[in-house]
Amino acid sequence: MHIRDRIKELRRVRASDLRPNPRNWRTHPDRQRDALRGVLAEIGYADALLARELADGTLELVDGHLRAETTPEVEVPVLVLDLSEQEAAKLLVLLDPLAALAETDSGALASLLADVETDNEAVRRMLDHLAAQPEPALDDDSPDNDAGDVPVPEAYQVVVDCRDEDQQRGVYERLAGEGFACRLLTL
Repeated sequence: MHIRDRIKELRRVRASDLRPNPRNWRTHPDRQRDALRGVLAEIGYADALLARELADGTLELVDGHLRAETTPEVEVPVLVLDLSEQEAAKLLVLLDPLAALAETDSGALASLLADVETDNEAVRRMLDHLAAQPEPALDDDSPDNDAGDVPVPEAYQVVVDCRDEDQQRGVYERLAGEGFACRLLTL
């Protein structure tokens, strides 16, 4: 397999000079914004933003919108990519979901969490949330999964993505008030 290196250069650019991608589909709840500010305050920049150079020489973000919004006056590290508009769209839609496919080694996470300290409340909440994650379920193909055939009752559900906890609470209260059996989930 031939794998192309699409990184043209590393550039330091004032974050406010980066153009947000008009097709960016990710939103950032307040808890994420707060945690990012905490990480930036405690550690600083340790990862580059991704952008592609447009015909007029400006840089359009592919990844790093929240970091750019959070630190508009800061000169940030940017990997300039050699991507067409279509390739940038593909990377924009796949990058975060691809990272989300990673699975958790609970023991390694617990060991790492035991060594991480923070004075930032938002970062602490994020670490506590990570620590509270349930053990992953066994795959159906796992030899240790001997649950056999278990009848699963038929259920009809609706999942609603909310922009933040306040909207989530409002949707929950509205539906519960109409008599629906509701549960709150934060992923």
